[in-house]
Amino acid sequence: MSKPPEKKQKLQAGLNELASQFKGLRTDDPASWPPIPRLALCLGLIAAIVLVLWMLVIKASDEELEAEKAREVALKADYTKKLAQAVNLELLRKQREQVLQYVTQLEKQLPGKAEMDALLSDINQAGLGRSLNFELFRPGQVVVREYYAELPIAVRVVGRYHDVGAFAADIANLSRIVTLNNLSLAPREGMLTMEATAKTFRYLDSDEVKAQRKVGAKK
Repeated sequence: MSKPPEKKQKLQAGLNELASQFKGLRTDDPASWPPIPRLALCLGLIAAIVLVLWMLVIKASDEELEAEKAREVALKADYTKKLAQAVNLELLRKQREQVLQYVTQLEKQLPGKAEMDALLSDINQAGLGRSLNFELFRPGQVVVREYYAELPIAVRVVGRYHDVGAFAADIANLSRIVTLNNLSLAPREGMLTMEATAKTFRYLDSDEVKAQRKVGAKK
C-alpha cells in the first residue's frame, strides 16, 4: 500500500508532464503539438463554433419575433378598420345612393350635344322676353374637360335696369346650368348695358369620355 506522500508525488509528476506538453508549442504548426494540446484546441474550436451558431440562431429568432410582433400590430389595425367599415356598411350604402342620386340630378342639368341649340335659343328668348336688345350673342370655342364640355357665349344686351336684372335672374332659373361671368354694367342714355360671358355646360358622350381619358393617359 502506497503512502500519501507517494500519491502526491505521482500527482505532481502527472501535472508537470501535462504542463510540459503545453510548453514550447508552435502556433504555426498545430499538427506537431502533443495529443493533449491538440485535443484542447479541437474542443475550443468546437465550442467557439457552437457559440457562434447559437448566437446567429438567437439573433434570427429575435428578428423573426420582432417581425411577427409588427405584423400582429398591422393585422389588429386592419381588423379594427374593417370592423368599423362593417358596422357602418349600411350607412355607407345609403350615402352612396344619395351621392349617385345627386350626381344623376346634376347630369340632368347638363344638356347633351343635341340639346345645346335649344339651350342657346332659351338664353336668347330669355333676353327677348324682357324686351332687351342683343348687341352681341357670340358662342365661343368649346372647351372639353375630363367629363364635361363648357361653351362660353359673349353676350351684350341693352335695356332698362329692372329688365336687365330680371334677365340675369331668368338665366339663373333655367333648367340647365348657365353661369354669367366677367359681368360688367354701364349706363347708356337712360338705359343699362350689361356685358358678360355666359357659360353653359354639357356632358360628354361615351366616345368623348374615352378620348379624353386617352389624352390624359398620354399626358
